Amino acid sequence: MKTVSLARNAMATRFEMVLHGDDEPGLRAAGEEALDEISELSAQLNYYDPSSEVSRINAGAVLEPMPVEPGLFRLLQEAKRIHELSGGAFDITVAPLMRCWGFVDGPSCVPDAEELAKARECVGMNLVNLEAENFTVQFDRPGVKIDLGAIGKGFAVEVAAEILREAGVEGALIHGGTSSVCAIGSPLDEDFWITAIEHPDAYPPAHKTVMATALLRDETFSVSAGWGIKFEEDGFSYGHVMDPRSGRPAQCALLAAVALPSGMSSDAWSTALLVAGEAGVAALGQAVVGARSLMLLSGKDSVLRLANEGFDLPEE
Repeated sequence: MKTVSLARNAMATRFEMVLHGDDEPGLRAAGEEALDEISELSAQLNYYDPSSEVSRINAGAVLEPMPVEPGLFRLLQEAKRIHELSGGAFDITVAPLMRCWGFVDGPSCVPDAEELAKARECVGMNLVNLEAENFTVQFDRPGVKIDLGAIGKGFAVEVAAEILREAGVEGALIHGGTSSVCAIGSPLDEDFWITAIEHPDAYPPAHKTVMATALLRDETFSVSAGWGIKFEEDGFSYGHVMDPRSGRPAQCALLAAVALPSGMSSDAWSTALLVAGEAGVAALGQAVVGARSLMLLSGKDSVLRLANEGFDLPEE
């Protein structure tokens, strides 16, 4: 049994994969093909590159129906479906809010009521019309923009896994920046791939603590977290994850993880849970039987607590 490890930078992060099998050249060729596809998706979905397909849609879809590549159309359909199932907690049209709060090109600050109201007029998946027969997308009003950053890495590992399976790979682990991890089969002589979710407050890196573990086989788990880009104003801290329903940074959870068969679905749902909190867990449970989820919540007196459905927690 051979093991092949491959990696590539894409989507502003590092994608890595480990593949098991008897045919080392075949494994390597399949892995390189999967990474090539991830690179192509990175170029296609790049919100900040004016030559990307997403930028082309954002520039022209308000004027007329824009034809899109079928794979991207599939991604947009799934984004709209999870938007509806999550009660609007997941929304790929939050870009105007991100800009309004200064998270795109700064400076970051709390917008006034008029600015916020204007930005919110351009947010909502009801403003995005998808026509399946011709694979077209059209926006209902000027100012609507789509940003697939909250679902793109999950989609990328899902597509990569599809390529590996078609090539006959029966055992592999793929991750995009460690936030979306896709398992094919299981490692040699093991039943599952074992992955860990680290506590977000466990710094420095040498002192990171494992908050939970996920046993994976033929599924993907994705993690969304509220740490990272933020600013403080008048004694309050504002993070970069937006609640599209209120137009303000989300406050419900510090971290959310979801395990599902689909990479793009797990990525989107982890964001939805981060925004909606425990109400999102209920929505996920209604939408997907047997879904596993984990959330780190700030409880009474700022004491952190876990809401866990199906992940393994370390013993106290």
